Amino acid sequence: MKHAFLLAALFIFILAVSPAQAFTAKNLDISVQADTNATITFDYDLTVFERAAVFMRIADPALELKKALESNYHKPVTVTHADGSRLQVVVRGFASKSSQGGAVTMRTPALSFVSAQKVLDQYWFAPIIHPDFSPSVTRVTFPDGYTREFSEQIAIPAISHTLNA
Repeated sequence: MKHAFLLAALFIFILAVSPAQAFTAKNLDISVQADTNATITFDYDLTVFERAAVFMRIADPALELKKALESNYHKPVTVTHADGSRLQVVVRGFASKSSQGGAVTMRTPALSFVSAQKVLDQYWFAPIIHPDFSPSVTRVTFPDGYTREFSEQIAIPAISHTLNA
């Protein structure tokens, strides 16, 4: 009982002294493979409070990203790495691929973190934090090395690219 009280007091203290800024998206790299799978690497910062929530298994960023990707794209997602500042997942069949006249075109789906705010709004602490879901840099790289880059965008459009032979 004493430990539960101390833990609750610690959470209240952390909540009181932690900055209003919360989860901050840093970099999002999407590497599309020739087989249409994609390796997605997401770098982010967490506040002390959020790190405690992850440690106590109250919130799991890897699980939330996996569920969001599977729900939005209806593709199998495998978490290959997760720690306090980086997630890496593989999404099978992320891109579509078509051939015409010997040219191969790949298309990635649009990607948005707008729904992440809706998920966060379900937590009791949502009114007191202000997350930034817009990655500083989002980079989409195709198998031939072609790259599209976006800055501070919460959503990116679908991208079509004809591969160089």
